[in-house]
Amino acid sequence: MTGFLRRLRGDRGAVSTQLVLVAPALMLIALLAVQFALAWHARHIAQYAAQRALAAARAEDGTAAAGRAQARRSLAALGSRALTSPSVTAERTTARTTVRVKGTVMRLLPIPGLVLQASGTASGPTERLTTPTGDQP
Repeated sequence: MTGFLRRLRGDRGAVSTQLVLVAPALMLIALLAVQFALAWHARHIAQYAAQRALAAARAEDGTAAAGRAQARRSLAALGSRALTSPSVTAERTTARTTVRVKGTVMRLLPIPGLVLQASGTASGPTERLTTPTGDQP
């Protein structure tokens, strides 16, 4: 019986020690999962803003400046907390229009070197009026 009691006394506090070691690791894993989910969300925000800007810039009477303005309006409407310091570039030629939205993902953890970027790109043909060619029925 005394050997049994000695074994019990030797394990005293083991659960507390394990909890102190495991709980922070589990919290870090959970926060990293939330950080990467936030990066995924910020990428969707950037893609949405790029698509809206493309629709404005590639229209027949649209301009690259109109596309950039539409992207900024879309980003403002969605909120700028997930995607911080966004930059918008729009290029419009007679054949093709391309819009890129890039930004930094909001940081939850102050881990050095963990700076996530999110970007979205939309590209499509520039709208223009054409006349039909060939024989008319």
